[in-house]
Amino acid sequence: MTGTAVQIGGAVLAEAALRRSSLLPVMPYMVMALVAVIDVTAGPAVGFLPLVSLGPAFAGLVGGWRRTAVIGGLALFLCLGLAWYDGLLPGRRGFTALASVAGVTGAGLLAAIMRQRREAEFAGVRAIAEVAQRVLLRPVPCRAGRLRVAVSYNSALAGARIGGDLYEVVASPSGVRVIVGDVQGKGLEAVETAAVVLGVFREAAHDEPDLRSIGLRLERAADRELYGEKFVTAALAEVGDDGRVTLLNYGHPSPVVVRLDGTVRLAEPPRNALPLGLGVLGTQRPEPYETDLATGDQMLFYTDGVTEARDRRDRFYPLTERALLLMAPDPETALERLRTDLVAHVQGPLQDDAAMLLLRYQEG
Repeated sequence: MTGTAVQIGGAVLAEAALRRSSLLPVMPYMVMALVAVIDVTAGPAVGFLPLVSLGPAFAGLVGGWRRTAVIGGLALFLCLGLAWYDGLLPGRRGFTALASVAGVTGAGLLAAIMRQRREAEFAGVRAIAEVAQRVLLRPVPCRAGRLRVAVSYNSALAGARIGGDLYEVVASPSGVRVIVGDVQGKGLEAVETAAVVLGVFREAAHDEPDLRSIGLRLERAADRELYGEKFVTAALAEVGDDGRVTLLNYGHPSPVVVRLDGTVRLAEPPRNALPLGLGVLGTQRPEPYETDLATGDQMLFYTDGVTEARDRRDRFYPLTERALLLMAPDPETALERLRTDLVAHVQGPLQDDAAMLLLRYQEG
């Protein structure tokens, strides 16, 4: 989503929160009733009569223009009755109060119309974003080969559902192939870069005989499509039916392996490699390396938005220490526990996109 769409989204979400309040919808009537009681009790000398205009002013915050017009009409009728009761008509003070109510009602009507237009615009933008989400980050299969799969994604942008993190799971004749990556930067350009990488991976995962060949396809596409200082960190995996896992790491955080007996370790590459898109520097390509999964073992892929999430004391999220939260009966519950713990650690909104993809190896 663009910055404008996010700003509109934040405004509409704030208005939606106000609309859910049980007090605000009845506020116009409460204010007008209070002003009427004070005016009748204290008399015209207090000068509260123009405050009847607060009714249509509050009405413009929620509801449509018709509701605002109705409340504005009630306010004018109430103001006219009170002005007549106070003996202010005909007279300058009475007409001034009526003019105030009429003016605020007109402003409230304009505000309600503009707000409804913004809501309609945001609804269209959100519909487009949801389509983009389904194309870019389409739902992963719950089962692939002998794997149970669960995924969690949190965008750092308020009101946005997609960002610079990417993931995909493809069941191929050679095994289940996985990618989890993180695009440098944020916003629409990051989404476009993620779309390029995912498109190449989805095609290569079906066509190429091994993980190294998929990596070469991704490298060529990244060197061709990315420019400037853009790059993508990525972790690729191929999981066979026998539990053997082949990994290829392009400068991405190493996946976490959680054994059935509670042992936790990082599946680290033999040597570090640069991210995709930096091949022009001429460094060595990453080498495939292997590990294995037994029945009940799990492998967690994630982006740096998880491990670099900080609490109020500026401490990073201790992922390997909290990985035992994944020992739940099903992968979806396990990943939700970890995500909830991550949000509790931060005690506020995440400052970066955070994606997690969990693979659990099951009996055949």
